[in-house]
Amino acid sequence: MSVTVDLSSKTALVMGVANARSLGWAIAEQLLAAGCRVGFSYQGERLKPELEKLTAGRDGTWIQQADATSEDDLTALFARVRDEFGHLDYLVHSIGFAPRTAMEGRFLDTTPDDWNTALNVSAYTLVSAARHAEPLLREGGSIVSLTYHASQQVVPKYNVMGVAKAALEAATRYLASELGAAGVRVNTISAGPMRTIAARSIPGFGTMYEKAAQSAPLGRNATPEEVGGLALFLLSDLGSGVTGQTVYVDAGASIMSMKVE
Repeated sequence: MSVTVDLSSKTALVMGVANARSLGWAIAEQLLAAGCRVGFSYQGERLKPELEKLTAGRDGTWIQQADATSEDDLTALFARVRDEFGHLDYLVHSIGFAPRTAMEGRFLDTTPDDWNTALNVSAYTLVSAARHAEPLLREGGSIVSLTYHASQQVVPKYNVMGVAKAALEAATRYLASELGAAGVRVNTISAGPMRTIAARSIPGFGTMYEKAAQSAPLGRNATPEEVGGLALFLLSDLGSGVTGQTVYVDAGASIMSMKVE
């Protein structure tokens, strides 16, 4: 049985799309297919042409440059949301970064600067974006971010990003607690390994990707389309009773301690 989701009366802001392989774009495609109007933020003018291509000819879309760590940029971004939409139903946070040097060496050698960068960009920006979105979010609104299982178990070379994702998941619970009274839900999606730009910055990602598929009960990795489908569920009224959760879409890889032949 298929379920048709009609979001033609809804609005969304998707933060952090870099290109067509971004998980943020996989989510945006599901929203657009359901009729949602979607605004996009991107960091740095070098990303603008790619996002312009992705949104060309798509009604109800707009794009704006915004550094999520800048309060001035966030103020301008959410002013644009107010001007374009008047309100906001969905916020998608697809932002994460740690310096490559922090992921190539030992976790023990993480510098204060690398720690602060990873935690600020990857976790605190969810809090600051939610704060700016709060006055615009309607009852029944929803916020979704993206995490990874390295928040719960050690993944070699993921290092400080694992700590940042753990902070993101904790922030999700605190935000859900505070925004619930306004009828706003907050969840995060723990996606399995995906071939994204961010993944390429992880040393040994190719091996990690292959091993995850081998150990997963479904015998494969999850797809960006499946991430988008889960996000659509969590953002829409289909997920109206779900908040404060870390929801996995990884073909079951995270439940396995080892592959049983």
